[in-house]
Amino acid sequence: MKAIVCSEPHKFESTILPYPEKKEGYSIVKVKRIGICGTDLHAFEGTQPYFSYPRILGHELACEIIESEAEFRVGDKVCILPYFSCGQCVACRNAKPNCCASLKVFGVHIDGGMSEYISVPTSSLVASQGLDFDALALVEPLAIGAHGVRRAEIKPSDKVLVIGAGPIGLGIIQFAQIAGAEVIVMDINNDRLNFCKEVLGAKHLINPTETGALEKICEITSGDMANVVIDATGNLRAINGGVSYLSHGGKFVLVGLQKGEISISHPEFHKREATMMSSRNATKVDFEYVISCILNKKIEPETYITHKVGFDEMIGSFESYLDPETGVIKAMVTLD
Repeated sequence: MKAIVCSEPHKFESTILPYPEKKEGYSIVKVKRIGICGTDLHAFEGTQPYFSYPRILGHELACEIIESEAEFRVGDKVCILPYFSCGQCVACRNAKPNCCASLKVFGVHIDGGMSEYISVPTSSLVASQGLDFDALALVEPLAIGAHGVRRAEIKPSDKVLVIGAGPIGLGIIQFAQIAGAEVIVMDINNDRLNFCKEVLGAKHLINPTETGALEKICEITSGDMANVVIDATGNLRAINGGVSYLSHGGKFVLVGLQKGEISISHPEFHKREATMMSSRNATKVDFEYVISCILNKKIEPETYITHKVGFDEMIGSFESYLDPETGVIKAMVTLD
């Protein structure tokens, strides 16, 4: 069967792998869609934490059951919860398998889904509930946003600043809106800000390279600043500057990830009695919530897909997704 390996930074190679062996507790699925995410792009660039080469990328997956057990039947559509936990550590014992002490993320710590067929734990399969393959492949990145919003415990009275309007940030924006918050979006890419306005209905847009962000947020919030700041950039400068946008008593949630050390003003953080937290991956609860929101038309995930490419053409197209000029929001690899 065909597979694509990221053998080293900036290099993909096509390869042939043996068909996966059926193991107890595992299912064999045919991969139908692979969403390209920031993790994949950073891995290709060589800037992704927790990563080693060679690696088969791909964890935003929509698949068809080939061999399975339990409630699944051959031909069923599924997506995959790609965070494989040990079930025994302190995090798992406390219902937080998304940050398991021995976590293996599909396509990051272990080989992922850029392959025609894969074997995955049956417990990691999530039923489609009628969603098509395009929507299913977007459940995982949307669940990352849903988890971050759930961590922040956003209330209808909150003013939420989302820094970064990439695919993860877009999900955060939508779930914060669903929670009833007034959302402010910050990004340096005007095309993405326009997408937030035209597609997501965001009213408050800030490009910090064109306007004073601090003054604008102060104006929007009548001087209170943002009750919740959520970083979806993984950019060190954006993270370090995020505290200045935070209200007194506010929460700073880090969804984006980078390799460097955070450096913030302790007095500024302390006087706010602020809360800083990370948000890692998602849980099955988040996946099911996302599917419910899609079924109830609260979210239309297909609007995120700006580029589609066949599996055999992916290698030649991938590097272009790093260029903002391509206008990519979400690129989708198809295997039909």
